[in-house]
Amino acid sequence: MRKVVDTVNDLDNVLYEIVNEAQPESTAWQYHMIEFVKRHQRAKPKQHPVGMTPQRRKGNQEVLFNSPADWISPDTAGGYRTEPPAADGRKVLLSDTDHLWGLGGNEEWVWKSFLRGMNPIFMDPYDGVVLGQAFDPRWEPVRRSMGYTHAYAERMNLAAMTPHDELSSTGYCLANPGTDYLVYLPQGGSVDVDLTAAAGNLWTEWFVPSTGLTYPPIVTKGGGWLSLEAPFSGAAVLYITSHATHAGAKPRD
Repeated sequence: MRKVVDTVNDLDNVLYEIVNEAQPESTAWQYHMIEFVKRHQRAKPKQHPVGMTPQRRKGNQEVLFNSPADWISPDTAGGYRTEPPAADGRKVLLSDTDHLWGLGGNEEWVWKSFLRGMNPIFMDPYDGVVLGQAFDPRWEPVRRSMGYTHAYAERMNLAAMTPHDELSSTGYCLANPGTDYLVYLPQGGSVDVDLTAAAGNLWTEWFVPSTGLTYPPIVTKGGGWLSLEAPFSGAAVLYITSHATHAGAKPRD
């Protein structure tokens, strides 16, 4: 383990995982190894995150949250497939389809996980060599959604964004209150957003997650609750920002 840590310390793209989906009997050993890796690299130039994935056969989420790991991957307990609880900052959460379905996932899971403060990752069967069918079209919506959420992550100051379920009537809002709000409407329709912390002009943008279409932004005002209706049917994403970065924005009627 010392040799591994010494060898890859100069690389940026490193995450450590001690073991994948081990039995509950491994808990003490995993905790020890996580602490060992963190302790050994402490005096080195780069500190790579060390993680822990769910345990099979009578494992539980609290074993992950109580661990010394920097990041964890929950399993299905607690609704992480369909209604994931908001990340509370105790751990970096990797919502991994491998631990939730094996082979699975959908567009809604990507958006819900992202807006609840998690990092959704997809175990992609792609060419079918290892699992699944080759080039199965069922997984295209997942791949596209991963790209769409990544694009929004790059547009916002993601480090300042945290889940704020209370700011949206849908319960899905990733926000830096007063500056940026990303809202998900799983069923589409209308939404109420609390913009009390925002002053002055705001730019509102509708996004169609099923097609990737972005509607031209419009200007509105903060300072209170705002009710908006999606201009299309089906699931919708609403982006509200105080940054005047959207050329061609026009006043809201």
